[in-house]
Amino acid sequence: MRRPQQPNPTEVFSSTRVRSAVELIGNTPLVRLRSITRDLPPKVEVYAKLEYFNPGGSVKDRAAWQMVRDAIADGRLTDDKTLIDSTSGNTGVAYAMIGAALGLSVSLVMPENVSQARKDIARAYGTHIIFSDPMESSDGAIRLVRQLVAEDKASGANRYFYPNQYANPGNPKAHYLTTAPEIWEQTGGRVTHFVTGLGTSGTIMGTGRRLKAYNPDIQVIGAQPTDSFHGLEGWKHMESSIQPQIFHPGELDDMLYIDTDDGWDMTERLAREEGIFVGHSGGGSLVAALEVASQLEEGVVVTLFPDHADRYTN
Repeated sequence: MRRPQQPNPTEVFSSTRVRSAVELIGNTPLVRLRSITRDLPPKVEVYAKLEYFNPGGSVKDRAAWQMVRDAIADGRLTDDKTLIDSTSGNTGVAYAMIGAALGLSVSLVMPENVSQARKDIARAYGTHIIFSDPMESSDGAIRLVRQLVAEDKASGANRYFYPNQYANPGNPKAHYLTTAPEIWEQTGGRVTHFVTGLGTSGTIMGTGRRLKAYNPDIQVIGAQPTDSFHGLEGWKHMESSIQPQIFHPGELDDMLYIDTDDGWDMTERLAREEGIFVGHSGGGSLVAALEVASQLEEGVVVTLFPDHADRYTN
């Protein structure tokens, strides 16, 4: 295993010359959406963080990198271990990319119905994939990885390092250390609302805590699907799912419920009106952000687009 360098988490790399792909994680651009917000009051601004600029192609690079380097630092992840976790796709790709960069062995448990592109990308990095029942969504993958890890421990093999992204404090920590400071700096401290969808909840928990540390008046608003059978891949309907241990709903100011069709339609609008082609979870987050923005006379609303649509087009 190649030991990672430890850059300052908020350091901005002004040069394209870096020591490893993992140093390109974070510092993603923030873009103002103008065409799709044309009917809003002139003093209401809506921005989106383009997380597909991360080297693994999604926001999940941040959490995966934080969890991996924390585990290397405290000795939980060593050369003889295989990293194994459940994922709906993007975190798995992030683990795979980081594993390839550092020389780590990675196995992923994911629902069989995740997009073919995500499967292909993870395999391209040399990752082993174990499929769970597609009808059980991400919860099925969680149950299967827990079973595999328990069986491994019972046998005495102890082959696995299981970061458990749904319970690992490194997940929200990544966003506390990087995503929130970036948003604060990129908006010049003017952000008034942060709105994003819920999956593991690491993004909203970590980002929200840090933004409120900067300014307690900032509103942190979550979004989730209207029901358990939905097409916003990567999102969780919390009421019907295994709730992540890192999720603390009392820290949120509000929760919005987004219909799958609305999220998909917004994804198409983004491509045609803004030239930004994102995954459906990004479309869902923008639906929520615009709902918040439509109630304002003045404000700076920030949302986040987790990935690019190229992971869903095949």
